Amino acid sequence: MNENLFASFIAPTILGLPAAVLIILFPPLLIPTSKYLINNRLITTQQWLIKLTSKQMMAMHNTKGRTWSLMLVSLIIFIATTNLLGLLPHSFTPTTQLSMNLAMAIPLWAGAVIMGFRSKIKNALAHFLPQGTPTPLIPMLVIIETISLLIQPMALAVRLTANITAGHLLMHLIGSATLAMSTINLPSTLIIFTILILLTILEIAVALIQAYVFTLLVSLYLRDNT
Repeated sequence: MNENLFASFIAPTILGLPAAVLIILFPPLLIPTSKYLINNRLITTQQWLIKLTSKQMMAMHNTKGRTWSLMLVSLIIFIATTNLLGLLPHSFTPTTQLSMNLAMAIPLWAGAVIMGFRSKIKNALAHFLPQGTPTPLIPMLVIIETISLLIQPMALAVRLTANITAGHLLMHLIGSATLAMSTINLPSTLIIFTILILLTILEIAVALIQAYVFTLLVSLYLRDNT
């Protein structure tokens, strides 16, 4: 019971070397591929889900925005598999690290914004000053819109980090309570264990939803700049 609640969020090491890179590279190895003309049910279901997700996200984009489809589909698959693997016991979840989430959010956001300034600079600059703004408020609104633009990648990263970290902490607390109550009161233990199972199901849904939300927001930033 004296275990540090945040011990599971410390990046693991192997022989003193950080193992986070190996953990990040592991999820793509779990994606099944087919070398045959006729796919099995798992590959067919996987391709159907990818096609459905890609179609839903790319429906709002023009031709230039749809060139990002492979990157966005790869992003949602990577985040979803990483979040789901992090729910396994004694595992490490890279998406609980703010630094990693920023490393995903900043380049994607910057790429979308730079594309907007290169292709539609008038529309991109128009976002900083809404039409019909009173003259005395122009400097303040430009500053506010600039801050809101620069804070977008931070909001992406913090949202993903906070949701995944909060779920892991709650599961850890309820799991510790279940273990502690097992030697005191069996009926209470069964109730807490049932809550833990329901929370685990909820966390599986949260892991998938957060992957979708992260990718969808990147897709919306891209739409606004293409």
